Amino acid sequence: MVQRLSKLLNRFEDIVLILMFAIMVIVIFVQVIMRYGFNNSLSWSEELGKFLFVWLSWFGISIGARRGEHIKITMFTDRLSFVPAQYMNILSEIIVLGICAVTAYYGMVLVMTQSHVRFAGIKISMSWGYLSVTVGCIMMILRNILSILQSITALRTGFDPRMDQKEV
Repeated sequence: MVQRLSKLLNRFEDIVLILMFAIMVIVIFVQVIMRYGFNNSLSWSEELGKFLFVWLSWFGISIGARRGEHIKITMFTDRLSFVPAQYMNILSEIIVLGICAVTAYYGMVLVMTQSHVRFAGIKISMSWGYLSVTVGCIMMILRNILSILQSITALRTGFDPRMDQKEV
């Protein structure tokens, strides 16, 4: 079930990120053509590009976690045997989960307090921009939970599917 949930989350992230990136590239490309080709600028395109970039960045933290590309200090944990390494993974995931929960909470505070402020060009509430913080952190929390469940499964079975090797 953990693997199926992980695949579903992966697919959702990939689709959303590809769509946002494609829209951002198209909007910025059109802006460049308008500015240099027609000597006319779209008032909303730069803001929309920045808005999508912020969403891509916060949504992308989950993909970084999925691929194991976030910065980690592994000098100590690389020397541990299988079982202690799994416990350290669980501990580190719980710490990151807590940090993400606090960040998501304050992201929601920003969403609520900025609801009346609007972007000048795209005319939408600033809350939509700040919502990216909360959504990104929630996606990261889901990744943390999945990683904890994988470590628990690895401890029970003696097999870590992330490593494709059996260690006991």
